[in-house]
Amino acid sequence: MTNPTDEDASKVLDLIEEQKARKAEREKQLATVRAHFAPLEEKCRRLLTPLKPADNQTRTKKDFLLTAHRTVDASQLPRPYLIYFLMVELLGYTDLGRWEKLAWSIPVDLDGHAYAIEHRKFGVGVFTQDTTVEEVAGANRIADLVSQAVRAARPYFEWKAEQAVAASHFNVTNNSGHLFERFTYLTSLYEETAAEAERRKDERVVTPIGENGTLHTFPSYELGRKTRWLAMAAIDAFFSWTEHMLIHLAILNSRITTGDEFSKGVVGEWNAKFKLALDIADDSIMRRHYDELVVLKRRLRNFVAHGAFGKEGEALHFHSSAGAVPVYYEADGGKAKYSLTEGLSFDDGQALKTIEDFIAYLWSGPRETARRYIQDGDLPTILTLAQNGTYAKALTSEDEMEILLDHLGNEWMNAANMDW
Repeated sequence: MTNPTDEDASKVLDLIEEQKARKAEREKQLATVRAHFAPLEEKCRRLLTPLKPADNQTRTKKDFLLTAHRTVDASQLPRPYLIYFLMVELLGYTDLGRWEKLAWSIPVDLDGHAYAIEHRKFGVGVFTQDTTVEEVAGANRIADLVSQAVRAARPYFEWKAEQAVAASHFNVTNNSGHLFERFTYLTSLYEETAAEAERRKDERVVTPIGENGTLHTFPSYELGRKTRWLAMAAIDAFFSWTEHMLIHLAILNSRITTGDEFSKGVVGEWNAKFKLALDIADDSIMRRHYDELVVLKRRLRNFVAHGAFGKEGEALHFHSSAGAVPVYYEADGGKAKYSLTEGLSFDDGQALKTIEDFIAYLWSGPRETARRYIQDGDLPTILTLAQNGTYAKALTSEDEMEILLDHLGNEWMNAANMDW
C-alpha cells in the first residue's frame, strides 16, 4: 500500500471544499425559495402549531430514535415526499439523514414531548417513545396537523413540479409492458373467438317455441359479433400502447432530452409521436408500416372514437330516387367530412396482421436493444441519461444494454429496500 502524496491530499481537500460549496449553494437556494413563499410558510407554521422542531427543551428518552415505535402508519399521512418538501425545504425542520432502512428522519416536538416523523422501508410514519394513550393521541394529532399543512402547501408543490420539469431532471414512468400485455390478451381472445366461430359456422340450434313453433339460431353469428368487438378492442389497445411506447423510444433515441420537448411530444398526435420516435424518411419499410397504420387508425380506431356510426364510416343515409344512399363520414383534423364514396374497407384479421407485422419490424435489428429496455426492463426512462449519452451507448449492443439494465435494476432495488 502506497502512502498518500501531497497531490492526493490536495485532491481530497478540493473535494471537501467542493462539497461545502454545493451545500452552501443549496442553502442559499432554499433561503431564496423560502423568501418567495414567506406568506405560505407562515400559514403552514400556524396550521402546524403547536408542533415545532425538536430542541434542547424537548423531553425525550435516551436512544429514542433507535427504539421509537411506529404509532401512526402511512394510511393516515400524506405522501412521504410531500411531508419532506413541506417540513424540511419550506419550513426548515432538521432532517437527520439516511440510515439503514431509513430515508429521512425529522424529530419534532408536540407539547414538550419528542416524536419523530420518518420514512422507513415500510412507509412513512409517526414514531413515539412509548405506546401510552397520551402518546398515541399525540401521534394522531401530529398526523392531522401535517395533513392539514400539506393541503395548504399545494402552491409550493406545484412550483416544485414546474421547476423539476423546466430543469429536465425527471424520470418518465414506463407502463409499456403492461399496455402491451393488454393488447396481446385481447388479441388472443379475438383469435380464440374467431376460431370458435369458424368451427361452428354450420351449426344451427333449434329451440321449440310453444306447441308447434321453433326458433332457429346460429351460434356463429353471435360469435362473429364478439369477434368484431374484440378486434376493435385489441386495435384500440395497440394504439394506446404505441402512444405511450413511442415517447419512451424517443427518449432512448435522445430525440427527447428536455422537459419542454417531453411536454410537446406527449400532447402531440399519434402521427407526430411516430415520426418523432421512428425514421420514416430514410426507411422505406418503416414508411410503408406507417402508411398502413395511419389508414388502420382512421378506418377502425376512429370508428370507436367518433361515435361508432358505421364500420365503413356510413354515418347517414339520405333519400333519393335511387333509394337510401349511405353518406360516409370521416373525422379529419377535428372536422367532419362527408362523401358518397367509401374509403378503404378492412378485414379484422388483416388489420391485426398489419399490426403484427409492424411490431415484428419495430423490434428488429438495431431497435432490439431498445425493446429490452422499454418492454422488458420495467424501468422508467430518465431524461438525464438521454442528455449525457448513457442511452446512446447502451443502444449500441446487447452487452452495453445488459450492463445498464443491471445497474439501474440494482439501484431501484436498493432504493426500494432503502439499502443505502
